[in-house]
Amino acid sequence: MGKIAPWKQGISKVFDIIGEILAVLLVLVLAVLLLNAEFDFLSGSEGLETFCRVLWYIFFYGVFLLVAVVGIEAMIKRNLILFILFAAIIALCVIFMFFPDVRDYLTGLIPA
Repeated sequence: MGKIAPWKQGISKVFDIIGEILAVLLVLVLAVLLLNAEFDFLSGSEGLETFCRVLWYIFFYGVFLLVAVVGIEAMIKRNLILFILFAAIIALCVIFMFFPDVRDYLTGLIPA
């Protein structure tokens, strides 16, 4: 494998930092959700239950975002064809998320 261009290293570091921040935030959200599943402290009022639902959405879409960021970071270091292929797959996933049937199916996986 050849030497990586300096601009690719810079962009890769940016995506690396974004990925690290997302990973930490998702672990915190998951910890709150798991603690809530065990001790049920986010119930009792409509506001707290809405907050719990928002946390589930953040976790669900955050995982997709984290996979996209880490994948882009990895594909930047590869050749252009693999990067374009990965970006096209990510774009396809995002487009399908906006179709109501797909969105309803995916959000149906999230507990109410």
